[in-house]
Amino acid sequence: MTSTREQRRRQLQTLLNEEPFLTDQQIAERLDVSVATVRLDRMALGIPELRERIKSVAKKNYAKLRAMEDFEVIGELIDLNIGQHALSLLTTTQDMTFKRTDILRGHYLFAQANSLAVALVDADVALTASAQIRYLHPVRSGERVVAKAELIKKQGSRHTISVESRVNQRVVFRGEFVIAALDYKGSDSN
Repeated sequence: MTSTREQRRRQLQTLLNEEPFLTDQQIAERLDVSVATVRLDRMALGIPELRERIKSVAKKNYAKLRAMEDFEVIGELIDLNIGQHALSLLTTTQDMTFKRTDILRGHYLFAQANSLAVALVDADVALTASAQIRYLHPVRSGERVVAKAELIKKQGSRHTISVESRVNQRVVFRGEFVIAALDYKGSDSN
């Protein structure tokens, strides 16, 4: 029995090393155990619950932001390599959806993608010059949207950034944003 517990806990650690944002339910399904067993194993291993794991990772990335403040990013900033790529996670809630259909209002997907594109730019001020977007599949409350942004091209002060948003493995949104970078010096003159 002990070796089974030890094996399961090693598998749990391996799973979370590969995919740190799995829910307890997803872990339980993959390990074929109960959610209660996952919680006990996590506690025994000193692994915090999902929300705390996300906060910990996001906190490190918010410090890297230059063109915006941390509270301006829509979703949790999971990864940020300025000038290259970024990743955010948005957990949807009922107040973000249309009441009749429980489908996420599109401006949340746009805002998550747009704020991620702006976060990628290494400038004092980064503004959206244009965007070409496509909504591909509806998102419902309770689903987690992972947006991945990647710098495609930089030409002068213009940055072309591609963003793809997924729920599980399904692409729900795609966008290409042109972000204009400006140097801004505050008016501290006397």
